[in-house]
Amino acid sequence: MSGTTTAAARRRREAGAGANRWVVLVVLCVSLLLVALDATVLHVAVPAVTADLKPGAIELLWIVDVYPLVCAALLILFGTLGDRVGRRRVLLLGYGLFGIASGIAALADSAEVLIGARALLGVGGAMIMPATLSILRQVFPDRRERALAIGIWSAVAAVGAAVGPLLGGFLLEHFWWGSVFLVNIPLMLISLPIGRLLLPESYGDRDGPWDVMGALMAAAGLFGLVLGVKRLGGGEGPLGPFTLASLLVGGALMFAFVRRQRRRAHPLVDLRMFSRPAFSTSVCCIVLAMLALVGLELIAAQYLQLVLGLSPLQTGLRLLPLTFAAMAAGLAGARLLRRFGPRAMVCFGFCLTAVAVVTLTAMGGNDNTGLLLFGFVLLGFGLETTLFGAYESMLSEAPPAQAGGAAAIGETSYQLGAGIGIALLGSVMNAAYAPGLSSVPGVSPGDSAAAGHSLGEAYDVAARLGGVRGAALRHAARDSFVHGLHVTLLVSAGLLLLGAGMALRLPRVMECGVPAAGSAEIPAPRGVAESRVSA
Repeated sequence: MSGTTTAAARRRREAGAGANRWVVLVVLCVSLLLVALDATVLHVAVPAVTADLKPGAIELLWIVDVYPLVCAALLILFGTLGDRVGRRRVLLLGYGLFGIASGIAALADSAEVLIGARALLGVGGAMIMPATLSILRQVFPDRRERALAIGIWSAVAAVGAAVGPLLGGFLLEHFWWGSVFLVNIPLMLISLPIGRLLLPESYGDRDGPWDVMGALMAAAGLFGLVLGVKRLGGGEGPLGPFTLASLLVGGALMFAFVRRQRRRAHPLVDLRMFSRPAFSTSVCCIVLAMLALVGLELIAAQYLQLVLGLSPLQTGLRLLPLTFAAMAAGLAGARLLRRFGPRAMVCFGFCLTAVAVVTLTAMGGNDNTGLLLFGFVLLGFGLETTLFGAYESMLSEAPPAQAGGAAAIGETSYQLGAGIGIALLGSVMNAAYAPGLSSVPGVSPGDSAAAGHSLGEAYDVAARLGGVRGAALRHAARDSFVHGLHVTLLVSAGLLLLGAGMALRLPRVMECGVPAAGSAEIPAPRGVAESRVSA
């Protein structure tokens, strides 16, 4: 046996992960799958919820948005708390809360109860997400095996996000809307005892008191920032009083949080991680990748349904190649990372995604199945390659004692990038779309202004006008939307190329040296015989 192989085996035994680490990975992936499913499964159930509970416009917005909003706000709080009190403990508590909240949501008889249940689901999700990634960091101390584990982990995340709407559609065809939440309960009932039996407990830096005030400041600051970004993505102007107040208060609290962490002897989050080029660059790459993707997904869904006239189910099926390509990239990521290194891999992923985006500018008013298939496959593979390389570099660069905080920072970056992407690319889309409807023959300025809000509103106005004027407005709106889509794609390509340039700061090669002190803190998973650990 070579010296390298012997050292890797010794590190696995020291971490207590050699006996059953792949089973641990399966448990962690099931956890992630549930959280990813719940982020998208409700989207197709919104009409049924509206018909049953009769929520107002603001209540409906909160029903959809409160889950990701609360989850993003609490990631740092629970990520760092897991480092202190035990990541496995926080994960199991998240399981229990997630299951209870799912039951409440399924049986909700009012919009207020459903909003509260969705908020509790967000709390549970914030407990689960960083814990899965930080436990993975500890169970796989050898970087080559960890890269493979992260690839599988990220592929599962892609599956969950894509399967959510399809699963929701299937359940709604056979049951009532609450069934989209009930599916979580049996999975949680299975995950709790299995997780308690198999998952190892691990801790991070436990020196000094946990900074409760700093945790609350981070949670409130992130809540304000994400809320403000979501309102921008919903079409509200940046100077709207509620949006502006959310952004200012959130920004001020996060600024105060950063200053507080720099002054403390035992900070909640060790901001010195950002002084490492690989860590800070990886975080920026995650933000840019999500910024470019999420806005495009939203606009692509509108294009498929409103321009090409596909049903929601047909739209979901058209987007499946993107998911399958992302799964393939996640599974191949470890090999690509070893062969080419983080710098080339992330840079290649950004460039490939930019090529896919530019290719999709050939989309027009007529369906081109081959073009969409080719573009979505390139997009999925390129984007997942980027995210895989960035996540792996970020997690490997962080000290093991700060794994929970680092995982929380990565997930927060993901959420912020997604929110900013919807706001930014949505604004670009609207700026390119609206002018094309300002001078449609026979259409009044008021109707033109209403049609300029969105393609859906333009169709409503056209149906009300009817006749030649309605047909002219509908044709102009479709052409303007396609033009706006092309402009948005080009802006997105520019952002992706900016990310490719930023990725040049990442390390050239994948360094697989001995982990830093602290990676051998976790005991063997419960129920595993000592003889297998020493085998």
